[in-house]
Formats: sequence, structure tokens, C-alpha cells
Amino acid sequence: MLHITENIVIDERELDYTFVHASGPGGQNVNKVATAVQLRFDVAHSPSLPEDVRQRLLQQAAGQITQDGVLIIDARRYRSQWRNRRDATQRLIELIRQAAEVPKPRHATKPSRAVKERRLQTKRHRSETKRLRQPPERHTL
Repeated sequence: MLHITENIVIDERELDYTFVHASGPGGQNVNKVATAVQLRFDVAHSPSLPEDVRQRLLQQAAGQITQDGVLIIDARRYRSQWRNRRDATQRLIELIRQAAEVPKPRHATKPSRAVKERRLQTKRHRSETKRLRQPPERHTL
């Protein structure tokens, strides 16, 4: 059981680990041992996730989620299978914790009069600077 937060606990059976050959450092070990880990977690159909967390996770991790709603995490940072598996699991936990945080509602505000005046002053200054860069107009008689 993975304890994500007080209310969210995920059964290990919902996680699918696949081990593949990794590129990068490791010498001949790279060609012999499948150390990279691909963790798959079915976000769309997981009974462990509350609906609001599921929706936020689908939004936040959209680039890592397939059309079927399966989250895929690739971990190939380390040379050992065990450490990569732990890394993938930690990254999953962190993603779900971020999705579990309820975002604070944004309150629309209006810019103050001073801010508006500063913006207009800056625009006037910039306009004047550009005007002074222009060649003087030639008067024809």
C-alpha cells in the first residue's frame, strides 16, 4: 500500500512495472540487464483516487497520460533496477500529492490608478524616445 496523503492510499496491485534496457552509463551492464523502469498507473479507472484529485491529475500530467487515461512514468536515472523503481514510485507519489492540493480560488482584482498612470507614463516616455530617433522632417516650400 502506498500512503499518498491521509485520505489517499493506493494498492500496489494498481501499479504496473515494466523493466526495459536503459541507455546511458553502466558499461556492459547496460546491454545485459533491464534497469530502466516504466511505471503505469491507470488514473482514469483507479478506485483509490477521489474524483477531484483524478481530474486535477489528468490536467497536470496531461503530457504523461495516454488517451486511455494511463499515466506512464519512465525512470532510468540510476544503474540499478531497484533504485529506478523507487524513483518512479516517488515521482508518482509527488504527482498525486500535487494534484491532491486544492488550488486557492483566484479573486479578480483591478489595477490601481497609480499602476495605470505608471503604465501610461512609460508608454509616453517610450514614444518620445522613438520620436527623437526619427530624422527631422524636411520642409518644402
